[in-house]
Amino acid sequence: MKIFVDADACPVKESIIKLAQAYRIPVTLVQSFSHYSSKTNPEGVETIYVDSGADAADYRIMQLVSRGDIIVTQDYGLASLGLAKGCHVMHHKGFLYTNENIDSLLQTRYLNAMARKSGKRTKGPKAFSEEDRQLFETRFLSLLIEKLG
Repeated sequence: MKIFVDADACPVKESIIKLAQAYRIPVTLVQSFSHYSSKTNPEGVETIYVDSGADAADYRIMQLVSRGDIIVTQDYGLASLGLAKGCHVMHHKGFLYTNENIDSLLQTRYLNAMARKSGKRTKGPKAFSEEDRQLFETRFLSLLIEKLG
């Protein structure tokens, strides 16, 4: 099992790395060159840079993942692809994407996009909070423990 992070806008990268290192699970951060950092990664963590084009990180993650891997993303499209490939997919706010909820999430995204296209305003996501971070860490740790059996 490996962990892949759609890392461009992920506010829980450090939490993922900390928890994964405790269980010696490799982590791959996939992000665009526009987020380049010369910071040295800790042991067991790799960063892969991709072009800044739309969905470039998503496509690269899908090339790399295998059944049973974990993906952390806020992108519903990537989540859908990851589920289809047999991956466990988690949002940075701590909820798991499942075959039972992904269609509804994609439908809501589509309806909101259509509303914005027609000139209506839609609410954006709530700001990420410390409570969100703690919830993510608790649920991510539970996922790791469950998958390591």
